[in-house]
Amino acid sequence: MPLRLEDTFRDALAAANRPLAGMWVCSGSPLVAEICAGSGLDWLLVDAEHSPNGLESILAQLQATHGYPVHTLVRPPVNDVVVIKQYLDLGVQNLLVPMVNSVSEAEAAVAATRYPPQGVRGVGSALARAARWNRVPDYLARAAETISVTVQIESTAAVDAVEDILKVDGVDAIFVGPSDLAASMGLLGQQEHPEVRAAVEHCLTAAKTAGKPAGVNAFNRDTAGHYLDNGANFILVGADVALLARGSEALAAQYIPKDNGDTPASY
Repeated sequence: MPLRLEDTFRDALAAANRPLAGMWVCSGSPLVAEICAGSGLDWLLVDAEHSPNGLESILAQLQATHGYPVHTLVRPPVNDVVVIKQYLDLGVQNLLVPMVNSVSEAEAAVAATRYPPQGVRGVGSALARAARWNRVPDYLARAAETISVTVQIESTAAVDAVEDILKVDGVDAIFVGPSDLAASMGLLGQQEHPEVRAAVEHCLTAAKTAGKPAGVNAFNRDTAGHYLDNGANFILVGADVALLARGSEALAAQYIPKDNGDTPASY
């Protein structure tokens, strides 16, 4: 039976009349991913760079979020042709590639998603969920249409090269990571520093000039609003593990007596 794949994040950004809001999914849990998928947010980022996600858990989360009105992006741990091939064959349609610092690295990320002669992706569609085991008509010829590539700008080198990175054919969007960017600027842990904000704003302006979407990570509400006001087309505003950590801490603060013996006010 012929099947049709979902529209990509590239398509969603092109059709949007407002910035798209999303959250990180870092727990590795398909159940948590499904809960987040039904939240009403526009997109999710399943992370495998700093989270305990392997091929099997990513597959399970793709299956768990399928059918919900949300776009699921996946961040591999590294910009690597073999890793990206495996993710694509699992059925990942939307990649967020980390630590892209130059034009050559952006070109490599795109090439990893394209079959020859346009790229270097290995051919295994008959064995892969990507083509639904050859149930998607003309998958080999149309595969590039089913995949979006967002590259992450998170170093001073990347900021310096951002205008040229945006010119790379096949780079659909950029996403700025202020945490690593701040670290590369010698401002570890200072994502709100004026110099970091200025670098992020430079990238947002460059993307607008290039006619490509740009996103940014911003858990602080005021900072998120600032970047949205400065042209961010999509944004990450929270994470499953952070929400659980802060929520469980709030419960403990509400019901567990303090070290000084004070009784919580809610008792």
